[in-house]
Amino acid sequence: MDSLQIIALALGAAWASGINLYATALLLGALNAFGVVTLPDEMSVLSNPMVLGAAALLFFLEFFADKVPAVDSLWDSVHTFIRIPAGAMLAMGAADGLSGEFLGEDLETVAAMLAGGTLAAGSHLTKASSRAVINTSPEPFSNWIASFTEDVLAIGGVLLAIFNPLVFLGLLALFVLFAIWLVPKLWRALRYLFAKIGIGSEPPPPQMPGGLRFRRPVQETGDTQTAITDDR
Repeated sequence: MDSLQIIALALGAAWASGINLYATALLLGALNAFGVVTLPDEMSVLSNPMVLGAAALLFFLEFFADKVPAVDSLWDSVHTFIRIPAGAMLAMGAADGLSGEFLGEDLETVAAMLAGGTLAAGSHLTKASSRAVINTSPEPFSNWIASFTEDVLAIGGVLLAIFNPLVFLGLLALFVLFAIWLVPKLWRALRYLFAKIGIGSEPPPPQMPGGLRFRRPVQETGDTQTAITDDR
C-alpha cells in the first residue's frame, strides 16, 4: 500500500467501525487473508482465524439485532463504549504502515488515534441518533431500510478507501460537514420527543424568520391560543 492508501485505510476503517465494527473487521481480515490486499503489520491480527470467526459471529448477531426497533438503540448504546475505541485502534494499526514517514512514529500514532476516535465517534453518534429518531415511527420498514443502508455504507466505504482513496477522502469530508449539520438537529428532535413523554425539559420552540418565535400554548378563558412574539 502507498501512503495515500494507508491514510485512507486508517480513516475509512475508523469511520466504518463507528457504523458497523464487526463488518469492518471481518471485511479487512478476509481481504488480507485471501491476499486481495496486504494490511499493515499491526492490522494483520484481523486475519487470524479466531478473530475472523468472532467477527463473523458478532456481525451475524448485529445484522439481526440492528433491524429490531428499540433493540437496535440498546445495541448502539452498549457499543458506544466499543466502536469508538476500536476505531481509534484500527486507525492506529493502519498508521503503522506509514513508518514515521510524515511526523515520526510517535506523533503519527497519536494523530491516528485522535483522528480515528473522532471519526468513529462522529459516525456512531450520527447512526445512533438517527436510529433513535427513526424508531419513533410505528412501522418497521424505515428501520430495516436504514440498517441495510448502514451495512452497505460501512462495507462500501472500506472498499472505496482501499481501492479509490482519493474519492473516499472527498466523500469523507462531505460526511463530516453533513454530520456537523445533522447531529445537533437530531439531538434537538430527541430532546423534544423525550420531553413529550416526561423525560427532561423541552427545547426552545422553533424560531421563525425575522426573529418571530412561537410560544407554547397559553390558556385564556377556556380556549387554547398560540401566541407569536417578536424577539427583536
